[in-house]
Amino acid sequence: MYQFAGRTNVGKSTLINLLVGEKIAAIANKVQTTRTQIRGIVNRENSQIIFIDTPGIHKPKAKLNENMIELSWDAIQNCDVILFLIEADSKEIGRGDIKILEKIRESNKKCILIINKVDLVNKEQLAKIIDMYKNEYDFSAVIPISAMKMKYREVVLAEIEKNLKPGPAYYDKEEYTDQTLRQLAEETIREKALILLRDEVPHGIFVKVEKMKLGKTQNKEEIYNIEAVIYCLRESHKGIIIGKKGEMLKKIGRMARIDMEKNFGIKVNLKTWVKVKEDWINNEKFFE
Repeated sequence: MYQFAGRTNVGKSTLINLLVGEKIAAIANKVQTTRTQIRGIVNRENSQIIFIDTPGIHKPKAKLNENMIELSWDAIQNCDVILFLIEADSKEIGRGDIKILEKIRESNKKCILIINKVDLVNKEQLAKIIDMYKNEYDFSAVIPISAMKMKYREVVLAEIEKNLKPGPAYYDKEEYTDQTLRQLAEETIREKALILLRDEVPHGIFVKVEKMKLGKTQNKEEIYNIEAVIYCLRESHKGIIIGKKGEMLKKIGRMARIDMEKNFGIKVNLKTWVKVKEDWINNEKFFE
């Protein structure tokens, strides 16, 4: 198994989606977008590669954040190879990356350094950052990429394939994630909220699909009827999520529905509600 490690917002979810070829992880230009451990599966002609995307490393401020960090550290210890993702325009090794490097050293695992966003720097800057990190650890490979560009997919997969050990396939060839459709629906709704809402609201929300049932339209087409609740921390946040005349909630739902129909390959009827659940972020039972 290949474990992604990196600070928040360095592009781990974007990269895993690129490699898998399907959207399995939420993507938003916000920190702490990924909250849980997500597995992506790539089936190639002679191999099966399993990727694990975990929450980015950040300073925990609540019980939810503590659980997220613990997930990431545990995954580093239990994987076969670590994929350490950094940004090409970093001027120095920050505290977050130093902490990750410490954990990598402790694990004594094979580690591939992936330098994302190379389109933001010139060759001289790229060479400097490569030298800077090579002085910190003996990486088995260094791969400069842009996770937004398809041309780098084969470069990364080919390098990873060199490190595979002989063994059986753990998943069917048709599978590309271990997430259920319900979980993918929750991730999709939360992603759209992350994109559309103000900075102070997104990380205080939690999405739960209460109902997901396969039915038929009047034209006898299959359709998923989905009912979901967006939980938030405060009454003032509820108003922001709903928006004037319900327009923000409608926009979140519309964007999520379009994405689900594309990803699930089936029509979706999505209904969403917003509820206040104060301090859920510190209640382990709520987000287990």
